[in-house]
Amino acid sequence: MAGEEINEDYSVEIHEYLSTFENSIGGVDEMLKTKMSSLAYILNSMFGVYLATCGVSPKEHPKKQELERIRVYMNRVKEITGKKKTSELDSGAALRFVKKYPLGSKT
Repeated sequence: MAGEEINEDYSVEIHEYLSTFENSIGGVDEMLKTKMSSLAYILNSMFGVYLATCGVSPKEHPKKQELERIRVYMNRVKEITGKKKTSELDSGAALRFVKKYPLGSKT
């Protein structure tokens, strides 16, 4: 983990699990990482609901920083998938254009 520092809010055992998890996702595809972050955002949001039902303010809990980090990854997913859709539409338009106006023809 970043700096391998152990947070006093959770046990050493949880820190070891987090370290193992981060090491295992090191070789994962970037797109899959961003999708995993989206799932983490959902889980983190649900945890916020749980905190609220326990009487703890989710806005003052450290999980808010984690939600912001995950939100950045979710925006990256939107950018990546949006670009793929755009390029598919452009390739079809280019193909129609080339068929209609072949190279060397005078228009």
